[in-house]
Amino acid sequence: MLHRVLESNGGLPAEAIVCFANTGKEDEATLEFVRDCAVNWDVPITWLEYIFADETKDRYKVVSFDTASRKGEPFETLIRARNYLPNPVARFCTVELKVRAIHRYLNAIGWIEWDSMLGIRADEPRRLAKLGNQDYGKHEEKCAPLGRAGITKEDVGAFWRAQSFDLGLPNNNGVTMHGNCDLCFLKGGAQVLSLIAEKPSRAIWWAKMEALALALASKPSGAVFRSDRPSYAQMAAFAADQVDMFDANEEGIACFCGD
Repeated sequence: MLHRVLESNGGLPAEAIVCFANTGKEDEATLEFVRDCAVNWDVPITWLEYIFADETKDRYKVVSFDTASRKGEPFETLIRARNYLPNPVARFCTVELKVRAIHRYLNAIGWIEWDSMLGIRADEPRRLAKLGNQDYGKHEEKCAPLGRAGITKEDVGAFWRAQSFDLGLPNNNGVTMHGNCDLCFLKGGAQVLSLIAEKPSRAIWWAKMEALALALASKPSGAVFRSDRPSYAQMAAFAADQVDMFDANEEGIACFCGD
């Protein structure tokens, strides 16, 4: 999507800003990919992170590839501020760490209203329909240019095969299991278990947050990311014992800023 914008305008239009909001739990390959897009396409990308501040409008900071958090610091700061964990129903992590961090930055530089371009494809009809049915208020209008142009994951795959660089994460028929936060609670249980088995250290931060929330949360339901499956500590133990405990066909829940 960004490449098409640059191609259509002979570079980034003066009135456009490219933002990447880092949660601190993305794979290093994702951070390298964002950096590589900026370098290879000669486009400035503003890196943002959530921070806690007394004034709501100040709850963001500008970072860079070199200074970006890599140990979940923004996410942990948010959890400590809320005193409970996000879950599939209360997904405040995406809202605060990404959407509102970007909005606060835009407000700080004087923007009052804007269009947000999201990379939703034509073969994601549910996301497209949801995008069209939501009211985001007077300050923002969301659009999906790839969806309108009929672009599918096959088109995206063909595009990247023709580039000199790509996202350095495994891609299975257009699905990047390692993408977004490494063990995001919206990923399917079998997927999370597989990722833990592949790299057990991935579970450490998530188990630590559930242990932290157990002490902080005002109600037990706020002390786990998912009440309908084992804790991350338990899944780490299961992975170590090579226990098959989930349906391999279980679908994850889409985690996208347009949702």
